[in-house]
Amino acid sequence: MKRNVLIIGAGGVAQVVAHKCAQANDRLGDLHIASRTLSKCQAVIASVKEKGAMKVPGTFEAHEIDAMDSTAVADLIRTTGAEIVLNLGSAFVNMHVLSACIETGAAYVDTAIHEEADKICETPPWYANYEWKRRAACKKAGVTAVLGAGFDPGVVNAYARLAVDEYFDKVDEIDIIDINAGSHGKWFATNFDPEINFREFTGQVWSWQNRQWVSNQMFEVGHEWDLPVVGKQKAYMTGHDEVHSLSQNLDVPTVRFWMGFGERYIQVFTVLKNLGLLSEQPVTTAEGDEVVPLKVVKACLPDPASLAPTYTGKTCIGDLVKGTKDGKPHEVLIYNVADHAEAYAEVGSQGISYTAGVPAVAAALLIADGTWDTGDMRNIEDLPPRPFLKLLGEIGLPSRIRDEEGDRPLPL
Repeated sequence: MKRNVLIIGAGGVAQVVAHKCAQANDRLGDLHIASRTLSKCQAVIASVKEKGAMKVPGTFEAHEIDAMDSTAVADLIRTTGAEIVLNLGSAFVNMHVLSACIETGAAYVDTAIHEEADKICETPPWYANYEWKRRAACKKAGVTAVLGAGFDPGVVNAYARLAVDEYFDKVDEIDIIDINAGSHGKWFATNFDPEINFREFTGQVWSWQNRQWVSNQMFEVGHEWDLPVVGKQKAYMTGHDEVHSLSQNLDVPTVRFWMGFGERYIQVFTVLKNLGLLSEQPVTTAEGDEVVPLKVVKACLPDPASLAPTYTGKTCIGDLVKGTKDGKPHEVLIYNVADHAEAYAEVGSQGISYTAGVPAVAAALLIADGTWDTGDMRNIEDLPPRPFLKLLGEIGLPSRIRDEEGDRPLPL
């Protein structure tokens, strides 16, 4: 049994995680949240207290930390007595926080793959470039490290594992589809950190097709999908974290990721990219100041957390899986629908943050009770999916399935 949680980060996803951890603090113990800006951590805790989210009276403290400093993170883990660290910081800090967990023995959970600031869309599989190189160290230290425990990556990985294990004799294709049919009312904004958001799409788009890596350009391959609740939606094939682990961990010939984009996003993205404003490389202005164009664009855009109060509409994210069952062609869609307004009413964040944050808390709860406390490094598809998906349904993200029998709650 593990108790006491340290949350790294204080953005929209971290706020969701803080609220959900508070709702389960009878099982998770003392709570701590840390980021570079102490006031942001304090604001998250104030939001938790305002909504009366703490299930039982207990500790919830704020701390200031540079998560790129693994020694400082390790010291904070020891000071707080945290046995589970939920890393919701920038993708640039993953390896530093992971190192601190290996040093201290704390369990580690993140929601996205590590990135280096000077490298964009590295060659696949990305996990092999960073996290997977620490597998032996985790095993030697007996440290549980759960990678990519958001929604995508995360829940969609569990959907894939469940489909492969229980719904098919042979799986030929997995198409992961992420549609946000909501509206934030801004002329232009990104739903999560603009720097990370844009970096995902400025390089090559890698997919796993016929057991090999295939490269395309962003917005080169589009498809209209007919999905529950949100209806017909155009989505584009792009690279994404889960394709990189699923392609290596499941014996499936084709794994692709599709994300929905509106025409305005595509237009703005295209102009910014063509002007060089999405570059991560420094440039020098006429006045002699050195700036990073992508960071300037980020500074000019709305903070994603500020979108939550007026966000309306729904998301639909799921796996469309095709293969054979009992010698016949078979197809299932396993998915979740989340509502932006409902997420804001509960935790003060919009639906994108909600779908990313709730799974991390489910992972923490499964580590706390021993179900997922494996003492080594795992991606979500390496772990039993049923307890995870069942728990998600209980704490805010129920799953459904659509197949020949109709559309119904996912039987768990």
